[in-house]
Amino acid sequence: MVEEKDVLSYFKRKPKPQGFRELSAGFSLTRQEARRFKRLLRDMLRSGDLVLTRKGLYAPSEEVNLVRGYFEAHGDGFGFVVSDLPGQRDLFIPPYATMGAMDNDKVIARPEGGAGGRKGRIIRVLERAPRRVAGRLDKSRTACFIKPKSRSIKMDVYIPPGECAGFKNGQEVLAEIVDYPSDKRPPVGRIIKGVEPPERPLDEIDSIIEEFSLPTRFPRQVAEEARKIRAAGAAGDGDQRKDLTRLPTVTIDGERARDFDDAVSIRLTGTGYRLWVHIADVSHYVPWDSPIDIEARKRGTSVYFTDRVLPMLPKELSEDLCSLVPGENRRAFTVQMDFDRSGKRKAASFYQSIIQSDERMTYTDVSRILVDGDAGLRERYGNLVRDFELMEELAGELRARRFERGSLDFDLPEPEVLIDLQGRPEAIVRSERNIAHVLIEEFMIAANEAVAEYLDGTGAPSIYRIHEEPDLVKMEEVLRFAKNLLRAKSGDFRSLLEAARGTPEEEVINFTVLRSLKQARYSTVNAGHFGLASECYTHFTSPIRRYPDLVVHRILKEALSHKQARRAFPSRRAEILGEVLPDLAFSSSRMERNSDEAERAALKAMKAWFIKDKVGEEFPVKVIEVTSYGMRVRFEDFYVESFIHVSLMADDFYTFNEKNLSLAGKHTGRKFRIGDTARVRIDRVDLQEKEIILGLA
Repeated sequence: MVEEKDVLSYFKRKPKPQGFRELSAGFSLTRQEARRFKRLLRDMLRSGDLVLTRKGLYAPSEEVNLVRGYFEAHGDGFGFVVSDLPGQRDLFIPPYATMGAMDNDKVIARPEGGAGGRKGRIIRVLERAPRRVAGRLDKSRTACFIKPKSRSIKMDVYIPPGECAGFKNGQEVLAEIVDYPSDKRPPVGRIIKGVEPPERPLDEIDSIIEEFSLPTRFPRQVAEEARKIRAAGAAGDGDQRKDLTRLPTVTIDGERARDFDDAVSIRLTGTGYRLWVHIADVSHYVPWDSPIDIEARKRGTSVYFTDRVLPMLPKELSEDLCSLVPGENRRAFTVQMDFDRSGKRKAASFYQSIIQSDERMTYTDVSRILVDGDAGLRERYGNLVRDFELMEELAGELRARRFERGSLDFDLPEPEVLIDLQGRPEAIVRSERNIAHVLIEEFMIAANEAVAEYLDGTGAPSIYRIHEEPDLVKMEEVLRFAKNLLRAKSGDFRSLLEAARGTPEEEVINFTVLRSLKQARYSTVNAGHFGLASECYTHFTSPIRRYPDLVVHRILKEALSHKQARRAFPSRRAEILGEVLPDLAFSSSRMERNSDEAERAALKAMKAWFIKDKVGEEFPVKVIEVTSYGMRVRFEDFYVESFIHVSLMADDFYTFNEKNLSLAGKHTGRKFRIGDTARVRIDRVDLQEKEIILGLA
């Protein structure tokens, strides 16, 4: 029976477009086999592996210079196609050439030259992203439309007249798309519900969860299976695992964490350090295509909001059976690594284990032990203090080696929302990183690299975490911008970030560099990780909350079992995985982007609710960005940013100086540059748009 790989191999031998009869003859098919073959070709057209030329001939999409990937839509109607294949430049798609594609849709595009060779046209939408639309209803006698809130959706959504009954003009509604747009007609939707104005901040998060189609409950079959697994048995029953329960082991997480999927152990050796990174063995409980696995695949990732977590796995697993809680035996997958005193990895091994965490440590307490020398904590955890000091030493060496090889060092603090008992934001503070964050980050990077290098060496198909090199044009633009700002010459991003460290311009430089980089994603092609300067990288260390990590666990287990049996990874198994993994990588990347957008929307809403009670008050701010449109400022009393449009700087007429990135008043001589301080007045808060409108005090 002919399979996809046979068709693609055939085209490599005969690289030209061919008709159905020609292909059937090439495979010497009977009439019955030809009918099945036609269905196969139809499936390959749907997946984008094949395309039909204008003459009705079949051809591999790569051979006819077509780009397959996902569409990244922008609010002005244009967008970019990000190719499935690493190393290809993003393809610019003008507004007239989108063929109705929407954000995150999987598409095929044809390059058409122009824009530096990166302009194109979408010719087919392969797969639509799940789509709900929140917006305001525009209702008239003849038609109804929804004006979407999301800036990535440029088109209004048409609502058939019968679907509008019972809803008022101007009402906020939530709809789902039932008929997707084309280049000639808008999307058609069905209203799910009217959205009442939120009465409290947590109502906003409820709306965001609905808008982004995030599941809040597990299907009954999944919940029942999780309960059965939890009740089935304690860790270690019937397992051939390495017993590490006597090895001093700790988890180090945030104060509010409840799912502990990684723990660490360390020991000084004659030549350096031995580090154990223990990861919860979720794959032991969640096999391929089980109900829990299928649900986890759909979710792709856990989603974290201020007041709740939407977990990828049921709580029976994520917070109990798989979580590496202290004092309990837990199944783990251990990465054991030996390093010399300079942090160079000399050896790595991987095995299934039984561990028992001795302590549930927090980042804060570990930092107080190591940095502050807290006497009470050092006495309380006296048996572990030396381990923490060894971890600090090794993490410092690993970090230094990483930066030596060219890894980027971003200092990008994020806001943290603190809520009161009623769920109202009572403070928004800068989320601090300390030495404990650094050492866990370095150990997880080291484990991920070790696993990726091992799998890459076996030839087993896998999912890699890739971060492609930036577009050269964008890189040159950023370096030119920075040269004016810093008055310093920098040949690459790493030296630029170093030159900016400690200057008033550091933050805007960091954000400018970050915005110019491509987004990290999952791929079956090992293209390396630019940001980490890593030639081979994967995600292995968080299988409780990321689906690709769970997949990599399963593949590593298979690879190790075949190695122990002194057999190569089976070619047939590799073929099956090779067919499945690209779709898993694509869907995982898509769900990651969706959850990131939802988390950003929730944070923006919390900021607006926090500020709304302060309308009319004046506050000191720091200028963190200046453009011709105005300036972005951050409040000094709380970690909230907003933008002051130049039209709202009403005390003078301000002109923009591009050379030194400043705004200067024509009459007052008042000038604003990055790093300057000012006082602003909160004029208004638009809760609907989640915008904070400021004026100069």
